[in-house]
Amino acid sequence: MFQGKRVRRQGAIVVLTAVTFAGAAVAQTPAGRPAPSQAPAAKTSVSPPQASPVVIAPHRAVYEISLDQARNAASVTEMSGRMVYELTGSSCEGYSQSMRFVSRMGSQDGSTTITDMRSSSWEDAAAKTLRFNSSQYKDSKLSETTQGEAARDAKSGEVKVEVARPTKKELTLKPGAYYPVQHSIALLAAARRGDTVFQADLYDGSEKGEKVYATTTFIGAVRPAGHNATLPAVSSAAPLDAVRSWPVSISYFEAGSDKKDAVPSYELAFVYFENGVSRRLFIDYGDFAIRGVLKDITFHEPSKCDVK
Repeated sequence: MFQGKRVRRQGAIVVLTAVTFAGAAVAQTPAGRPAPSQAPAAKTSVSPPQASPVVIAPHRAVYEISLDQARNAASVTEMSGRMVYELTGSSCEGYSQSMRFVSRMGSQDGSTTITDMRSSSWEDAAAKTLRFNSSQYKDSKLSETTQGEAARDAKSGEVKVEVARPTKKELTLKPGAYYPVQHSIALLAAARRGDTVFQADLYDGSEKGEKVYATTTFIGAVRPAGHNATLPAVSSAAPLDAVRSWPVSISYFEAGSDKKDAVPSYELAFVYFENGVSRRLFIDYGDFAIRGVLKDITFHEPSKCDVK
């Protein structure tokens, strides 16, 4: 899944999510709805079968980005670009995510800006550690860089964040904050259970490493395997034909805001496949909205887990 990366230009904000897009121990244990228990044989205790864990497929996906609509005199009048997202790793060694998004944005005064945003992160399989790094270039000049590390305390669950760039800073996050891949796996686990709403605080190192989002996700009815074949054809995406999916909509709020009255910072909608691949991206920022169309995808072999 894609999570909370922002590109600013003259008041316009483009938020990119690495859905995430973009998992860990907290999220991997609960998965599908437990199967009914079977009657045990005489003098034998039989436990109900356990649902399989959520498994995210390592992959590289290329999305074509375009402006869907601009509202209320938004400063952005046109936008085109391409985003490349890649996930590698496994549930035993952790996950690495990288994303590069290059866009051309036009504004009302006739000027254009070329923005190049690059981000990467590593998250261990138990969701204890998150390392993040991002940089943003405007017209080939570096305008912003962020680097840091977050560590979860095994006892209290609090997350200690050390930001190295752009300025050195330390933060403490409340227990329960999700990292990006952890959030993605927890969301898929909720979908498999048949839940329709999933709420969680999300931290991914965005906004100079200082931002925590309160997210509310609405999950639609499951779409059985084969739904991918009804979407615009992408030959490399054929493996998704055998995977279930759900329509998903995520609202991102400022942490601590009253969600009943607050307006989300942005909203993200997409079709989310059970292996962690996203299609039909739609991101709404209020003043304008953009779409992301999958153009190519390459599935990687998952890294091997050492068995001792």
